[in-house]
Amino acid sequence: MKPYLHEQIEKIIDEGRGATRDVIVQMSPESTEYSRLLQASSRAIRKRSMSTSARELLPPPAKILKRKARPKERRTELRTHTQSLASQVAALAKPRRPTPRRAAGLKSLDPLLQSEGVKVAAAKEADKERGKKIRKFWSSSSAAMRLDKDTLKNLPGQVANIAGIYPNRRMKLAPIVEVTPDRLPANVADNKTSAWGLNAIGAMSVWGAYGAEGQDVKVAVLDTGIDADHKDLEDRLRSADWAEFDFDGNRVVDSEPHDSAKHGTHVAGTIAGDVQSGQWIGVAPQAKIAGGLVLKRGEGTDAQILAGIEWAIEKGVDVINMSLGGLRLSPDVFDTYTQAFVSANLAGIPVVVSIGNEGSQTSGSPGNDFCAFAVWATDVEDRAAGFSGGRTQIFLESRVIEQETLPLIYSKPELAAPGVAVKSSVPGNRYAIWNGTSMAAPHVSGAIALLLSATTIGEVDPSERAFLIQDLLISTVEELGESGQDHRYGFGRIDVLKAVGYAWDLGYGF
Repeated sequence: MKPYLHEQIEKIIDEGRGATRDVIVQMSPESTEYSRLLQASSRAIRKRSMSTSARELLPPPAKILKRKARPKERRTELRTHTQSLASQVAALAKPRRPTPRRAAGLKSLDPLLQSEGVKVAAAKEADKERGKKIRKFWSSSSAAMRLDKDTLKNLPGQVANIAGIYPNRRMKLAPIVEVTPDRLPANVADNKTSAWGLNAIGAMSVWGAYGAEGQDVKVAVLDTGIDADHKDLEDRLRSADWAEFDFDGNRVVDSEPHDSAKHGTHVAGTIAGDVQSGQWIGVAPQAKIAGGLVLKRGEGTDAQILAGIEWAIEKGVDVINMSLGGLRLSPDVFDTYTQAFVSANLAGIPVVVSIGNEGSQTSGSPGNDFCAFAVWATDVEDRAAGFSGGRTQIFLESRVIEQETLPLIYSKPELAAPGVAVKSSVPGNRYAIWNGTSMAAPHVSGAIALLLSATTIGEVDPSERAFLIQDLLISTVEELGESGQDHRYGFGRIDVLKAVGYAWDLGYGF
């Protein structure tokens, strides 16, 4: 047995209770695209960590990424943007257009599902729970299952190419604080026309200058659900763009759009709240929403969230917002989500994740994942919110990153956004003012919707698009805190007006 698998299994057994354990078993992907992309990303992030200014991270111009330049010119231009994620990914050798394949992901699971121990365990569960089946995830080459301790111990000896075995963790929403109107800071209360975050990130200026309000962009909100009848979210969410998932990641039949708590409606309102309500809470008021209920009443599992990510990829959304996570006190990272995030990125979908609300030098998983686009919270004066997480993370072991590049050390978050005293929608046609990195992440997702509707970035090859979007948003921030990236602001607070302006300057305008 590989040493890291032995350690993972022993920890899962020691920390659990009872005779069985709920686990996620991940296989090594059939394709080399995942490891190639992670190698490219790790090169860019290593170089990025040495940058002292966000502007050093600007991506290549459109004529390069849209392949309008001659091959020699393209290679030369890409070599001058080594800190750009999009540039490193674009410089990959053939195959030039890596695309996540459902069949390949499912095929990688065959040795696991055909192993004797797993077949016996599956039969037992089916007998107990009326035909319940093991939940397979093609996008992460993984499966959620319940195994007894002996089967779990023996599994790596029976099945080759197991990449990792992880607990199917119970996840809860990060703590949220509600701010009553009588306790609002004066400079927040002074924003009479809109929620203050829209002005802070330049969203309303993008509406006016570029006529862009998120048209033809769809954002997946993986959360507690959404009240689709709220006046700020009318016509934003269709029943066809809704799904609910159970503990094991299976889709709940006949579920209709609803919010099992309040959280998802608040997040969705910040992304796409309608200007017609008169509240002006949405960054991209013409964007559409796809709602994935993965945290029933604020609680869920890794399997539910992985199911939501896979569903969003299959729906063909443009952005995934995940204002959720589980606290990690140590700097090492569960890479439960890495392959799923890579699948989303290869499909052109950035995954925006809140970093957590447990304070400095902590982080939440999956926001601390290498491939997550993680967000910190700021207040109306651009001060860092004391509750926000952020720290140096480390991959000591990885099944997809080459051993010679390990340990891989990187910093989180990537950037910051308004997350203190944020007004948005809650169920019942009401509004609430909340603090949290959960409130910061949807500002970034909404900004991505504006960036896509204000530019021709949608024409860039999907395998490079998500990285281009991240480069543009990071490189155009309002730089705050230390020079370069730090644990408080990342590279700085998002400025979508500046991001759109630079995008046009680089040739991504209409």
